[in-house]
Amino acid sequence: MIRTIGLSAVLVLAGLTAASPASAADAAPAAAKKSELTLSYMADAGFAAAVVLRCNPTGGAHPKKGRACAALARAGGDPARIRPVPGVCTMEYAPITAEITGRWKGAKVDWTRQFGNPCEMHLATGVVLAF
Repeated sequence: MIRTIGLSAVLVLAGLTAASPASAADAAPAAAKKSELTLSYMADAGFAAAVVLRCNPTGGAHPKKGRACAALARAGGDPARIRPVPGVCTMEYAPITAEITGRWKGAKVDWTRQFGNPCEMHLATGVVLAF
């Protein structure tokens, strides 16, 4: 009886081992397509905000996650390549620092930029930092 249980355990483990490489191979491309970014900004005046944005599949706490993912996709996941939205800002000086970190389709993202005021930040980043 012990021999039967031992043989069954070996066969089960062998089956799991044989299935693992295929499962790992299938999971690797899916993981490479996923994107998870932490979007944040902090003003010199003392206020700050942050959200997590997931793309492929879309998720996270961003209020306009679908549009934000689409904007980042158009920029190839590079926040520096986001197309600014048209508009004008007042000449007020209220520095604010924006940061986007995480992974875009498996590639590391580590972007920081300081703007003269929140309006300039929103024009430069569009919907991505609109939270």
